[in-house]
Amino acid sequence: MAFPVTLIDLAGAIALLLWGTRMVQTGIQRAFGPGLRAFLGTALRNRVRALLAGIGVTAILQSSTATGLMTAGFAAGGLVDLVPALAVMLGANVGTTLIVQVLSFDVAAFSPVLILVGVLMFRRDSSTPTHDLGRVFIGLGLMLLALHQLLHLMTDYEDTPSLRLLLGAISTTPLLAVLLGAGVTWAVHSSVAVVLLIMSLASKGALPPNAAFALVLGANLGTAINPVLEGAAGNDLGAKRLPVGNLLTRVVGVAVGLALLEPIGRLLVTLEPDNARAVANFHTAFNVIIALVFLPLLTPYAALLKRWLPERVDPADPSRPLYLDAAARETPIVALGAATREALRLVDVLEEMLAGARSAMANGDRRVIAETKRRDDVLDRLNTAIKAYLTSLDPDELGDNENKRLAAILNFAMNLEQAGDVVTRNLLPHASKRLKRGLAFSEAEEAELVAMIDRLSANLKTAASVLMTDDGPTARLLADEKIAFREAESQATVLHVDQMRTGRPEAAQAGALYLDLLSDIKLINSHIVAAAAYPVLERSGELLQSRIANQQPGAPGPA
Repeated sequence: MAFPVTLIDLAGAIALLLWGTRMVQTGIQRAFGPGLRAFLGTALRNRVRALLAGIGVTAILQSSTATGLMTAGFAAGGLVDLVPALAVMLGANVGTTLIVQVLSFDVAAFSPVLILVGVLMFRRDSSTPTHDLGRVFIGLGLMLLALHQLLHLMTDYEDTPSLRLLLGAISTTPLLAVLLGAGVTWAVHSSVAVVLLIMSLASKGALPPNAAFALVLGANLGTAINPVLEGAAGNDLGAKRLPVGNLLTRVVGVAVGLALLEPIGRLLVTLEPDNARAVANFHTAFNVIIALVFLPLLTPYAALLKRWLPERVDPADPSRPLYLDAAARETPIVALGAATREALRLVDVLEEMLAGARSAMANGDRRVIAETKRRDDVLDRLNTAIKAYLTSLDPDELGDNENKRLAAILNFAMNLEQAGDVVTRNLLPHASKRLKRGLAFSEAEEAELVAMIDRLSANLKTAASVLMTDDGPTARLLADEKIAFREAESQATVLHVDQMRTGRPEAAQAGALYLDLLSDIKLINSHIVAAAAYPVLERSGELLQSRIANQQPGAPGPA
C-alpha cells in the first residue's frame, strides 16, 4: 500500500503547487494586467527593449502564455513587426525562470506568513487591488507549502523500490525524459510548476542531475507547444508565425542541450553541489543562452518564418472567429487578449469595405458594391461572436481592470459594426444613386471624397493602435479628427446653397448627393472615434459631456 499512498500524496502536493501557481498568475493579471499590457505595447520599438520588456512582464505575470498572447495581439494588428515580437518571446522565456530561482532557496518558512497576509488582504473589498494582491500572496504561500510537502515525500519515500524503478527508467534514457517533461508541461500548462517539481525530486536524490536537466529541457519544449496547438485551427498562417517561431527556437535549443547534456551536467554539478540550485541554474542558463544566440539572428529568422507561413489570402469563411479560444476563458487577461485579436479583424474587414466604397464612387462598379455589402455580414457575425465570447466570461473572475477592458472591447466591436452598417445602408446606396442618375461631381469634389475616405482608413488604423495601447495622446489625435470632417461638411453645405441659388437642377442634385456622401463619411468617422478614442479619454477625465460653451454647473446636457 505504500506506493499507491505515495502517489496520492504526490498528486495532492503537485495539485497544490499548480493551484498556487494559478493564483499567483491570476492575481497579478487582475491587479496589473492592463498596465503591463500597455507597457508592453510601448516597449515594442526594437529588439533589445522588447527582450527586456518580455523578461519584466513575464517575471511579474509568471505566464509566458499571457505575454505571448498579448504580443501576438499586437502582431496580428500590424502594430509591431515580427522581429520585436520574437524578441519579447525570448525575454518571456527568461522571465519565467526568475521565480524558479527565488524558490530554489530555502524559503519554505515564509509560507504561513504569506498565506496569513494574503487572506487578510483577500478578505478586504473585492473591488480593490488589495484583494488581487492578497490572492498573489496566498498563491505564493501555497507554492512554498507544496514544495515543502514534496521534499518531505521525497525524504520518506525516496527508497521505495517502485518509485526508484519509475525514476530509473527516466534516468537511463534522456530522450524519454525530454518527452516526458514536454508532455507533463503541455498537460498542466505551467513550466514553472513542472520545473519546481523536478527541483524537489533532484534535491532528495530521487533524480540524478542529468535526468533532471533532461526533464527541464522537456519542460521548456512543452511550454511552447500549447500556443501552437491552440492556434492550429486558424486559417491565417501569418498569425501562427510567433508561436511557431518560439517553438522552433525551443526545439533547436533542446536538441543542442540534449547533445551536450553530459559535459554540461558535469560542469554544473561541479559549480553547484546543491542539486535543486543546479536545476534552477540550468533552467535559467538554457533560456538566457537561447536568447543571446537568437537575438542577433531575428531579422533573417523572421524573414524565413514569413516565407514559410504566408499571410491569409482567401480564408474559406472570413466570418469564422480565429482567436476566441474557449480554454483561454479560465484566465481573464488571456481571454481578453484573444477577444482583442478578434476585434482587430473587424478593422481589416471595415478597411476592405471602405476601399470598396472608394472604388464604387470612383468607377461606379456594381460588382464592387455588391461585394462590399456582403462584407457587412462578416462584420455582423464577428461582432456577435465577440459579444458572446466576452459575455460568457465568469464575472466573479473579473476584476475592475478586466471589466473596463471588456467594456472597451465590446464598445470597439459594436461601433465598428455600426460603421459598417453606415457604409452598407447609406454610403453605398448613395454611390448607386449617383450611378443610376448619371450625376457628375467636379474634380475638386471627386478628390475631396477620395481624400476623406483615405483619411477614414488612416483613422481606422489609429483606432486599432489605441485599442491595443490605450495611449492618451494618440486617442486625443484621433478625437481631433472629427474637426476636419465637420469642417468639410460645413464647407460643402455652403457650396450647396450657392449651387441652389444658380437655379441649375443638375448642379443642385449633384451637390445634394455630394453633401449626403460627406455626411455618411463623417458619421463613419464618428463611430471610429467612439470605438477607441472616447473610452480612453473618458477614463482619463478628458472627455467633456457637452461641447456647449459656458454650461452652468448642474445644468442638464444635451439630450
